[in-house]
Amino acid sequence: MKLIVTGGAGFIGSNFIHYWLKQHPGDKIVNLDALTYAGNLNNLTDLERNPNYSFVKGDICDSNLVKEITQGSDIIIHFAAESHVDRSILNSADFIRTNVEGTRVLLEAAKNYNLRFHHISTDEVFGALKAGDNKFNEKTPYDPHSPYSASKAASDHLVRAYFHTYNVAITISNCSNNYGPYQHPEKVIPLFITNLLEGKKVPLYGSGTNIRDWIHVNDHNRGIEAILLKGKIGETYCLGGNNEISNLELTNKLLEIMGKDQSSIQYVEDRPGHDWRYAIDCTKAKEELGWEPLTDFSNGLRETAEWYKIHGEWWRQLKK
Repeated sequence: MKLIVTGGAGFIGSNFIHYWLKQHPGDKIVNLDALTYAGNLNNLTDLERNPNYSFVKGDICDSNLVKEITQGSDIIIHFAAESHVDRSILNSADFIRTNVEGTRVLLEAAKNYNLRFHHISTDEVFGALKAGDNKFNEKTPYDPHSPYSASKAASDHLVRAYFHTYNVAITISNCSNNYGPYQHPEKVIPLFITNLLEGKKVPLYGSGTNIRDWIHVNDHNRGIEAILLKGKIGETYCLGGNNEISNLELTNKLLEIMGKDQSSIQYVEDRPGHDWRYAIDCTKAKEELGWEPLTDFSNGLRETAEWYKIHGEWWRQLKK
């Protein structure tokens, strides 16, 4: 099978490529990535001589390039996205272009060449939960609160529209917050780990009461694999880690792992429209796909911190 992976030089995409080629060594992967600030080919240096892996630098909005590389393929796995909420608040234009128009261009290729299309989305499209609310699931109404989540919601709707209008063989996954190796240090877990390694304080929004559900990137990859192999065309699957924790509790866990105390916390002004709680109900994925997260969160955090300790050269160049 030949896979087109968009955004494969990014955090989740590069981990997926490593995972898939390990599990399916006979398949071929073409990695299409524009190499924006979040794309890093150093994530994939160990695959440069793998004959089943190739890289194409390019923009998913470039319809001619997308047509050229997708012909003769079997499936598009669409990771490429502008994804940092804070950046979307400062400038939403890139998010609309990449996340909506880029998805449309890829869907056109899937339609024209009869390709399977899997779309990676986020739990942020559902808005925010209040205390006592049930977790997000596949039937939760959309209620995005940031330009980022609005752009992802739009792309989700577009993917479903191509299924209903053109019979494109699509699936969608909405995941909770990912963590693990190769994550850009602008994101909260690697930011806090690397700041502590540099002897800096960690900037905690508001009072730290916001709650997130964390999934290890390899549990996420296992979930995508299960959808590709067992998922029903036209369906959406929610993938979470069953690790609901407040940002303050997360910070304290990281402080303990890094041997630091509360004096390393710097409370900063909360960001606009900061959603209070995200949490995902994975029942459908468990019942239909036989998938569930396996990584213990405390162990996963320790392993992630250790990875950043070992790979200082990788992340220091990204924080310059």
